[in-house]
Amino acid sequence: MTSEALYHEALLRLARAAAGAARLDAPRRSARRDNPLCGDDVTVDVRVRAGRIEAAGHRVRGCVLCQAAATVLSGVAPGRSADEIALARGALAGMLRAGGPAPASPWEEFAVFLPVRDVPSRHACVLLPFDALLDALARAED
Repeated sequence: MTSEALYHEALLRLARAAAGAARLDAPRRSARRDNPLCGDDVTVDVRVRAGRIEAAGHRVRGCVLCQAAATVLSGVAPGRSADEIALARGALAGMLRAGGPAPASPWEEFAVFLPVRDVPSRHACVLLPFDALLDALARAED
């Protein structure tokens, strides 16, 4: 696979947008995950109310794939429960690892990562923001 196919314009645009790319001022909980194979490092802050994500922020020091995944996740996470985030992560992992379909609404924007399925060494880059968010949610208190 060529770099152009993997790092296509829609994905680069998401990484540049960096939506949600700021730590929260008063998070209820935070979690940090890193990928020692590629050097990606993600910190996610979260506030939860009544079992739903009220606000989330992140800091990503990593590749374009990780930055783009964090941007997409930041856009769809507010209002979701930990179970919904876990289901979406599972659908995304299935798309990447098992050749499954792109996740359905409201996660359809993750179809931008379809080219990554052909590069198994990059799957963790896309999933890392999910893993950090799930870690933070596991620690969150209402």
